Amino acid sequence: MVEEYDQWVCWREESRDGKPTKIPVTPGSGEFASSTDPPTWASIETALEYADSREADGIGFVFTDDDPIVGVDLDDCRDPETGDVDDVAQDIIERLDSYTEISPSGTGFHVLIEGELPDGRNRRGSIELYDTARFFTVTGDSLEETPGRVARRQDALEAIHWEYVQDTDTGAKSEPENRGTTNEQVSTGEGVDIDVDLEDEELLKKARNASNGSKFERLWNGNTVGYESQSEADMALCCLLAFWTGGDHARVDRLFRQSGLLREKWDDVHYGDGSTYGEKTIERAIANTSEFYDPDTREDSSEASSRESESSTTNNRNEPAQNHAYMVEKNRLLSDRVDNLEAALEEKDERIAELETTNEALRETLSDYQEELERRDQASDPEVGETSTEEGNSIWTRARRFVGDDN
Repeated sequence: MVEEYDQWVCWREESRDGKPTKIPVTPGSGEFASSTDPPTWASIETALEYADSREADGIGFVFTDDDPIVGVDLDDCRDPETGDVDDVAQDIIERLDSYTEISPSGTGFHVLIEGELPDGRNRRGSIELYDTARFFTVTGDSLEETPGRVARRQDALEAIHWEYVQDTDTGAKSEPENRGTTNEQVSTGEGVDIDVDLEDEELLKKARNASNGSKFERLWNGNTVGYESQSEADMALCCLLAFWTGGDHARVDRLFRQSGLLREKWDDVHYGDGSTYGEKTIERAIANTSEFYDPDTREDSSEASSRESESSTTNNRNEPAQNHAYMVEKNRLLSDRVDNLEAALEEKDERIAELETTNEALRETLSDYQEELERRDQASDPEVGETSTEEGNSIWTRARRFVGDDN
C-alpha cells in the first residue's frame, strides 16, 4: 500500500555531535530532503534506483496527513546478535499484526499500519508513533512471522497508545493488586471482594442473556466478523469473560478453551518471560476491565433486559464499563470496510471500462492491419494474394476470438 504514494526519500548516515544520524536526501539530486516539502520526495522506484547507485544508504517513507499510514518505532528492544526481543516490543508487534521490519541498526523494529493516531502524546521511552511530518527508514528486512502487507489495525493502535504511550497520570485507572487470582475472588479497587460461585453453565447462560449477549454468542462460537484479526476477537471474548468471572485468570482460561476461538497459538510461548499468548491475552483483558459481575448485588441480566423492553427510558445497568480500546463497538470499523469495498468496486468498474475501450481499439487496429495486409498481398501477386487472404482470414479470425470479437 505504501508503494502507491510518491512520498519516498533516500537517506545517508552522517555523524552529528559524535552520533550517527540518518539525513534525508532527495532521490536523484542528493540534496537535503524535508518531510514537509513534497517536491523533495519521489516515487519508490526513483528512490530505489538512486539508493542502488550507492549515492545513498537507503530509502525512507514520509508520513503525511493525506495518507492513512502510521509508523510505530520500537528502539533498543532487539539483540542484534541473538535476535532476542524484549517483552514489550514482542507484545506490540503481535497485537499490531502488520508489516514489521528490523531497523537499520538491527536493535529495533519499524511497524507500518493503517489507522488514525489517537490524540495525546506520541512518544514514551523507546516507543514512538508517527503519522505526519516524519520519515521512516525502510529496509525490507521484514519479520517472517508478521504479515507482508500493511494492515488496518485501529483498535490495536488505540489500545497500545493507551497502555504504552499516553500519560498514565491523566486518566489511567489504578490496577487492583490481586486481579487474576484463582480463588474466584477479586477486588474492584473499592475494597469490595467478589465471589462468583456460579457454575460455568449458569454463568455462560447469564452472559448469553445480557444486553450484549449476541456479541458474546458470536465470539463464543468462533465468529470473528467485525474484528480486524482473530487476536482482536480473542481479546474481546477474554474481556467479556473477565467481567463475568470476576477477573479470575484460571477460570477465564478454562472457559476460553471451550470456545470456538481456541487455536494452537493459545499455548505458544511468545514472550521472553516464558508466558504464552493465551496467558498474556487474559492478563491484559483483566487489567483493562474496570467493572466486574457481582451476583450478590447485580440484577439478573435477563430481568434487566425484560424491563428495558417495557420502558425505553430504563437504563441498562448490566452493561460492563469495558476499556474503550478493546470493547468499543465495531460500527465504525464496519462502516470503514463498507466504504473501502465500495471504493474498490468503483475502481473495478472504472478498470472494466478502460479494458473495454482498449479491447475495442485493438479490434479496430487488427481490422485495419488485416485490410492493409490484404491490399499489399493483392498488389504484389493477385494469385498469391487470394491464398494469403484465406490464410490471413484464418489467423485474424483466431486473433479476433482471442480479444473477444465474435463477429
